Amino acid sequence: MAQQEEETQRGLLISFEGSEGSGKTTQIARLTEHLENLGHDVIVTREPGGTAIGEEVRHLLKHGISSDAMFPETELLLFAASRAQLVREVILPGLESGKIILCDRYLDSTTVYQGVARQIATDPVTFINDFAVGNLMPDLTIVLDIPAEIGMNRIKHRATGIPDRMEKENIEFYQAVREGYLLLVSSLPQRFSVFDGTKPKDQLEKEIWEEISRRFFDED
Repeated sequence: MAQQEEETQRGLLISFEGSEGSGKTTQIARLTEHLENLGHDVIVTREPGGTAIGEEVRHLLKHGISSDAMFPETELLLFAASRAQLVREVILPGLESGKIILCDRYLDSTTVYQGVARQIATDPVTFINDFAVGNLMPDLTIVLDIPAEIGMNRIKHRATGIPDRMEKENIEFYQAVREGYLLLVSSLPQRFSVFDGTKPKDQLEKEIWEEISRRFFDED
């Protein structure tokens, strides 16, 4: 058998981005179902988290007793540490074995949340992002765009318990996050695809699937 036939085709990395309350979790679940129905092997993961070490970091970032006293630089490095573990433990092996990775947040969250909203300088954010991921970029990043006030309202009506540290931020923070994502979309249109997160879930699901199909699965 030829060596080319023995090699496993590289998988895909698709990340989902958006502010709190944008609907990422719902749309990732629906996209997973579409992909699995076509016979694709899918790994769903999240940031921060996705590994045993990453989940411990996630708890510290979101629910730690002292997390309210956390400085932006500390937050930046903790997110990067979780991401470095996730890339090497889950994402890279998954891609090498031909799986489709759906990641709830990736390095763009750090660019927006810590770089834009927390106002950390661009150079250290970019350097730390690059160091954490080893230049592994998504094949596609889906951004669910919603106005800040809608995101905050959705969070208030969640039935998932006490809001975490990020969910407690003010309207100005959410507005900065939204503006940061839209700036990224405009600067890298080939990698990003933005969707109106205020649309009905079924319509949003349809639009996302059409975009995924157009980019990667036209033959299906």
